[in-house]
Amino acid sequence: MPSQPSILPPENPQKRSVSGPKRIPILPVRDTVLFPHAVLPLTVGRESSIQLIESLGEERSIVVAAQLDPRLDAPKPTDLHEVGTLATVHKVVRMPNQSRFVFTEGVERVRLIRYVQTEPFMIAEVETVEDIEAENTSSVEALVRNVVGQFQQIVSESATLSDELRTIAGNIEDSSRLVDFVASSLPFLTTDDKQALLETASVPARLDLLTKHLAKELEVQQLRTKIQSEVQDQVQQSQRDYYLREQMKAIQKELGEQDEGQREVEDLRKKIEEAGMPEDVKKEAMKELSRLGRMSPMAADYSLTRNYIEWLAILPWAKSSGSKIDINKAREILDEDHYELKKVKDRILDYLSVLELKPDMKGPILCFVGPPGVGKTSLGRSIARALGRKFQRVSLGGMHDEAEIRGHRRTYIGALPGQIIQSIRRAETNDPVIMLDEVDKLGRDFRGDPASALLETLDPEQNNTFRDNYLDVPFDLSKVLFICTANMLDTVPPPLIDRMEIIPLQGYSEEEKVHIAARYLVPRQIKGNGITEEQIEFPESAVRHIVRHYTREAGVRKLEQVIGTVCRKEARRVVEGKLEKLVVDKDVLKEFLGGIQVRVETEVAERVKRPGVAVGLAWTPAGGDILFIEANKMKGKGGFTMTGQIGEVMQESMQAALTWVRSNSALLGLPEDFNKDLDLHIHVPAGAIPKDGPSAGVTMATVLASLLTDIPVRPLTAMTGEITLSGNVLPVGGIKEKFLAARRAGVETIILPADNRQDVEEDLTPEMIAGVSIHYASRIEDVLAVALPLLKAKPEVTSIAAEHGASAAA
Repeated sequence: MPSQPSILPPENPQKRSVSGPKRIPILPVRDTVLFPHAVLPLTVGRESSIQLIESLGEERSIVVAAQLDPRLDAPKPTDLHEVGTLATVHKVVRMPNQSRFVFTEGVERVRLIRYVQTEPFMIAEVETVEDIEAENTSSVEALVRNVVGQFQQIVSESATLSDELRTIAGNIEDSSRLVDFVASSLPFLTTDDKQALLETASVPARLDLLTKHLAKELEVQQLRTKIQSEVQDQVQQSQRDYYLREQMKAIQKELGEQDEGQREVEDLRKKIEEAGMPEDVKKEAMKELSRLGRMSPMAADYSLTRNYIEWLAILPWAKSSGSKIDINKAREILDEDHYELKKVKDRILDYLSVLELKPDMKGPILCFVGPPGVGKTSLGRSIARALGRKFQRVSLGGMHDEAEIRGHRRTYIGALPGQIIQSIRRAETNDPVIMLDEVDKLGRDFRGDPASALLETLDPEQNNTFRDNYLDVPFDLSKVLFICTANMLDTVPPPLIDRMEIIPLQGYSEEEKVHIAARYLVPRQIKGNGITEEQIEFPESAVRHIVRHYTREAGVRKLEQVIGTVCRKEARRVVEGKLEKLVVDKDVLKEFLGGIQVRVETEVAERVKRPGVAVGLAWTPAGGDILFIEANKMKGKGGFTMTGQIGEVMQESMQAALTWVRSNSALLGLPEDFNKDLDLHIHVPAGAIPKDGPSAGVTMATVLASLLTDIPVRPLTAMTGEITLSGNVLPVGGIKEKFLAARRAGVETIILPADNRQDVEEDLTPEMIAGVSIHYASRIEDVLAVALPLLKAKPEVTSIAAEHGASAAA
């Protein structure tokens, strides 16, 4: 490998000029160009080159020629440039690795004319390349001064070039020698650039070419200097700010003061000490606090770390409500806020009793299931008041993102804990009552399944180490009383239902609605609409009329809206100057609300006058409702049509009812092939509403029996129950809701499965049952004996009744 050429020209070089062609050994070099008057140390390692150096005698002249391709180890004549430099070898040093260290001095440019020897080393005939001077000395002088000025400027701004080069360049008078000196001194010139300068015989052209290289390097060097200066300024500014801040800290320390950042750290440290955290959580908080103390307030994640520590410090890790339990006072509060709901109140009082005996018990997970407007949400608030705890409500309706429950990870911008931890923070105690409203309306999409995220929250065995994604430390939720609400459980995942204690809230009877309106709704609406009890009066008869003819619902939400409408009308009368007290009656209701909207007494009686129509009872998420089922017959070939947007289960019930009727045609006084020339059609009106379920089986059998025997169903009679092919009547659910729906519709006789007798005794009060005759049936024959009393005149049915025994009225 060649070494860097010397930057100092020799004082008295021993030149050997070549006037005419002469044979001289050729030394090929890689990536190196030797200029005249320059001293260049070369490392010679090739065998051929070593033989060349060893063969030199008194005549120590060689030609140094650069290779076209530096990667070649054994170059041929065609692999060398045509122009090289005649050089004198001053000294040869033998190296330990058998290579030679040769000091050469350039003499003049030569052109390689013809090679006369290639082995063991190359010898060629060469001739001198004379410099071509310029005729216009002034232009050459300008180029020379430009080259000297640019070179001196580059040297002054360079950290690697010696300042002596500026003086040497200024003292060189020969323009050709100046170009060679400058070119050999510049390390940024490539081998091709240097070879181009070496091959250029014209001195002005050489000066011009060198000027371009110097101008380009000067521009690059100035740009580099500018970048370094900007970086240095930034570093110096940062160092200056750091030193000033350190000095400020030292001054404040001497004065007994603290800067804002340190004050924040100390405040947070105090909060952490007072928070009563578990040891592992406190360790994590102190670790983050230590990290915060080392950060600059201007750092990007300073505020993120501070917010995280504030969340840890502000949570009520050890703060409970601490109120003493008073069972009698809790019972008074529950009775004061809600009418009836005995099962729910008993469950809460049971919990309070156990809590008084075992203060460290885990909170129960309750789920109130019932139609809208029965007081599920307000009951949760009442429970919190009875317990003496804070109440927090989280609406889950339409929630799609599981991070709303568990929180977002701190890596996200704007991350926060989930709704559970946020509710704990707002409550400021670790044992509040948290109501998860509308748990049956949780969504599910690509962002996750919130219902699955609730599995850990609502599991007493797991929620004592609930880990929010944002906090990433365990928090104990076992003392929290979770209350969920839902209208129906069909959309709630079974694992979630398994974790909750289901408490059904059925709809209210007419009597209960009248009591609720008198005690709660009327006073609240009178106060809410700016009038007083001296200005309006709601007699019981008026409230009952509203319940019966202007609402049809399981709860009381619509009832309160109607009462509010009447109060607003009275408020308008007061503003208009009519100050006499208004006593609400039927005429006032008709004036304010229009004609009656529900004709409960006449609808059932009118529609069941003709044979083939019966009233069934149905359960819906909004409570119970009555269901009219109609059948008709026409000439045909035994077809059976079912309409009314009914589901598969209800269609199967229709098929089972028809099968029973056909198999027992003789008992009904019908020929065995009665449907041979008939087409039957069963329709369930309100065709836009989907319907399904098995509980209308007895109603369908009754409808077919009524149609085919041409006997109308007993007036104001409703029924429910599942039927089997053998004629057994099976129990169904939702008895209270269905019974109340029948009462609202003015039904006087209700037929229920015999196995539902216990539901009636537990869920219905004597006041609800008053005025309604309840019949229990274990077989379809029992149903027909009540619903189609005219069938008793037939001997077949009489024998059936005697065999099975008609059920007595309740």
